Amino acid sequence: MAQATLAAARFPASVALLRTRRSPAVAAPLCTYGLQRGVAMAAAHSPAPVPASDPPPKGADLFFRSVLSNMQKVYLSRNPTAEKILGLVRSYDGDNICFDHFAFRTFALDGYGINSLAEFFTDFGYESREELRFPAKKLRALWFSPPKSDGYSGTGAYGPLPRIFISELLVDELSAPSQEIVRKYIKSSAKGNKYAVLATTSGELTWEKPIYSDFQALSRESEYAAWTLANGYALNHATVSTHRLESDIRSISKFNKFVEDNGFKLNTEGGILKVSPDGLLQQSSTVADSDLFTFADGITESIPRSYIEFAERLPLPQFKDLQDEEVKEHHRRDGFEVGNADKIFESTSRDQLTRRSA
Repeated sequence: MAQATLAAARFPASVALLRTRRSPAVAAPLCTYGLQRGVAMAAAHSPAPVPASDPPPKGADLFFRSVLSNMQKVYLSRNPTAEKILGLVRSYDGDNICFDHFAFRTFALDGYGINSLAEFFTDFGYESREELRFPAKKLRALWFSPPKSDGYSGTGAYGPLPRIFISELLVDELSAPSQEIVRKYIKSSAKGNKYAVLATTSGELTWEKPIYSDFQALSRESEYAAWTLANGYALNHATVSTHRLESDIRSISKFNKFVEDNGFKLNTEGGILKVSPDGLLQQSSTVADSDLFTFADGITESIPRSYIEFAERLPLPQFKDLQDEEVKEHHRRDGFEVGNADKIFESTSRDQLTRRSA
């Protein structure tokens, strides 16, 4: 154990990735999905619960949560819809909001991809789990499970630690002109990838502010690329864990109705409710907020920002006979689903934004 801890401290991201490939504890859930083959081959089996790693020392935990809190502040400042919905949930259900996961977008180029953010989380006890592939979108993602947080007493960033979902655009698969645009801005960042987490807490780009024509050119090929160019490492979305709520809206179907009855539009791509093949992971999301952005050449235009997601994880089959009060998070469906996530990505798409403004 001491050797493993030392190795993780020196090379946290590398160790996490090795765990994904080699650890017997996670081999079974990794094999259940057939993720390399994309959405059509997503398997119908649920990943078995995996024991969480030990929590970080108290001081480290407090620091880590303060970083999450600052990420959330930047996120809410750019996403008034999320702030309003969280306020409505608190007024209806009480202060019981817990986050299922935080999600980020990156460029898989010159160290600016998943690992630029992952090392921070693995340093604080997170472990790499599954890889997801989205061939049509030219994306790859990894999710990370949190360490134990049995002593939490708050909610939000100070409640149960969220899973972390980090995706990256496979830049080498873009057209030559789009690659050239992304490479130009990454080059202007110098070693900004080392400070990716700092960027998430400040809301600043680590590369030059883009010009409008570059943003437009990327948008035509990859809306994900354009979003990432303008928003950088900012938190793409936070996800409310509906089953941790106390009132009737802990059911995601009722939660969705609650949100829509209060005047908010939900992402309709693939249906409002995105359901995994096993039926145990159910997700929905709002359409992203838009905001005026002044590009480097002085042009000011509205661009998509962030959105808020909602997820309900149902108990695994082997725990279906437990009473409601006996069901804990480790009894529920873990992990992510390619088909669900593929549709959730569309929350920042032009089609959904156009529908919102109609």
